[in-house]
Amino acid sequence: MRQYMYFAIPSVRVLLIVNMLMASRISLSRSIHPLLKANQRTLPLYLSKQQYPKSYPCPLWSSSFSLCLQTLHKSTITNPTSFLSHSSFSCSSTPLSPSLPMEESIESNPLLQDFDFPPFDVVEAKHVRPGIRALLKKLEDDLLELERTVDPSWPRLVEPLEKIVDRLTVVWGIVNHLKAVKDSPELRAAIEEVQPEKVKFLLRLGQSKPLYNAFKAIQECPDWNTLSDARKRIVESQIKEAILNGVSLEDDKRDQFNKIEQELERLSQKFDENVLDATKKFEKLITDKKEIDGLPATALGMAAQAAVSKGHENATAENGPWVITLDAPSFIAVMQHARNRSLREEVYRAYVTRASSGDLDNTSIIDQTLKLRLEKANLLNYKNYAEVSMATKMATVEKAKELLEKLRSASWNAAVQGSALYLVSS
Repeated sequence: MRQYMYFAIPSVRVLLIVNMLMASRISLSRSIHPLLKANQRTLPLYLSKQQYPKSYPCPLWSSSFSLCLQTLHKSTITNPTSFLSHSSFSCSSTPLSPSLPMEESIESNPLLQDFDFPPFDVVEAKHVRPGIRALLKKLEDDLLELERTVDPSWPRLVEPLEKIVDRLTVVWGIVNHLKAVKDSPELRAAIEEVQPEKVKFLLRLGQSKPLYNAFKAIQECPDWNTLSDARKRIVESQIKEAILNGVSLEDDKRDQFNKIEQELERLSQKFDENVLDATKKFEKLITDKKEIDGLPATALGMAAQAAVSKGHENATAENGPWVITLDAPSFIAVMQHARNRSLREEVYRAYVTRASSGDLDNTSIIDQTLKLRLEKANLLNYKNYAEVSMATKMATVEKAKELLEKLRSASWNAAVQGSALYLVSS
């Protein structure tokens, strides 16, 4: 998660940053995950049960882990009208077809194997291309089958859709997390190569007319009022998300929309890489312990270890030298504990200005992103991207502006006084 810290900065800059941080809308809503009914047919796995007899429908790392809670507490449900009791809801009398046999995956690829927790220790850059492509092929087949057999019912629409969205989210999340904590040129190249394919699939999923029509049919079904408010919200959200994904756009506009989404994803990836590289680039060597007075022993130990990694072989937590970086453990320790005000200011300024100059400058990326988001909003018949973002939220653009102004006005005088005191003390 990106973290940005600012003092009294202009509200225009706040809006710019907030706009930049809003994620591109390329996937279906994650709101359906906690509300689906668990069963063995919704395993988010793509290997045969014979090969891996130990399997779990809701591993802890999955966004669907809450499904397990429904199984655990099933015996305690006494209200037949509760939101968990509507799994039989259907606007179709078509009986469910038996589960299709799962295809065998690449056995040696950890991204495609049965695991209780993400296998971060064995996933390497070489696994990304074949793993993601094999997964996308499997999910594409699942999507085609879902579109072929879909009807307006919970088990034949929401549950299989959950499996598709969740599996891709989990596997791609593993790859993305490794890039953030164990970055390498090989991993970046692999992600850059398969990312357009991933975005293409998500667009294909988000713009699926059969799924969109099925959700609409549920909404228009005579049994609509038998659904709980939670499930009604799910259906309404999926319909809204599909529209915001471009499902209603004409062919030429949809093609333009998809090109924009691909470019936004590429820019977002480059933005993150620049921030990561700028974070790595900063280091401050300290030899006088007085300069880092106040840091706890753990922070001093980390700073000494950082110094060792930079070539200072004899560095120790007690005697130094120490290297301060912008990585979260080092940065937070300095900001919270260092008594040296000049050190805190230097580290803080370096942190909030990452990727703002030189080869890693993100300014042009922000400009391009804002331009493309406006084009995207116009294609969807919105005035600006803020309206697109707020379309699925309880807030509105006007309320957001009102809140920002309240924060600005409440903090302005205190910020001015603090700045004046700092200048006087300096």
